Amino acid sequence: MTDNILIADHAGVRRITLNRPQVHNAFDDALIAELSDALAAAGKDAAVRAVVLSGEGASFSAGADLNWMRGMASAGEAENREDSLRLASLMRTLQFLPKPTIARVNGAAYGGGVGLIACCDIAIGVDSARFGLTEVKLGLVPAVISPYVIHAIGLRHARRLFLTGELFDAATAQAIGLLHRCVPVEQLDETVHATLALLAKAGPAAQAEAKQLALRMAGATEEDAERIDRDNAALIARLRVSDEGQEGLGAFLGKRAPRWC
Repeated sequence: MTDNILIADHAGVRRITLNRPQVHNAFDDALIAELSDALAAAGKDAAVRAVVLSGEGASFSAGADLNWMRGMASAGEAENREDSLRLASLMRTLQFLPKPTIARVNGAAYGGGVGLIACCDIAIGVDSARFGLTEVKLGLVPAVISPYVIHAIGLRHARRLFLTGELFDAATAQAIGLLHRCVPVEQLDETVHATLALLAKAGPAAQAEAKQLALRMAGATEEDAERIDRDNAALIARLRVSDEGQEGLGAFLGKRAPRWC
């Protein structure tokens, strides 16, 4: 394992920090693999009572890494589908982790970064953070993260944000349900600590059952998620190699406007 993520344990809390601040903690293959493994390990560790996910530096996560996107733009549909399935597996692991999870949102989150927040049980963010689901601007859709984002913010908000690709602030993120708390940066750790103190008072077995109960009552089962992930991976793979997807990715990577603007 490299230093793409940092892991620290204290008093039953495992802190997992995305550690690519030079690219705003953007995803690439290595980060996806390491974060997936770290989350799976935390889920199996009896000494871990809660997981806190955060980002190093100014951002939580900017979503896809530019070099990774460049590689996927030139890859075939099958390779894009496998790539999307790896990201889907990461999101599913976080969504169904048998431990309480807190997103400590220290800064901006876009695309897949929003997906990570939506997959956490509790999300606490700084009031200066910005968010966006901007995939349509590239001729794509937020396919892999869509089930989790829709569960977090609801269908009505998701439809608007998926279609416009607009950026929104932390107050809006709280209003639509992506964040539970929105606080000044100097209060972020204090608020996370207070939430961890509440979690520590509950029985761990009961918490695991309560989490699964809530997901099950909402119709979100791991078996259904796997099926949905396969369908969504096929969708994003098809769009990435389509004429519009190629134009959108090419325009973004070339820092120009796409043909449809």
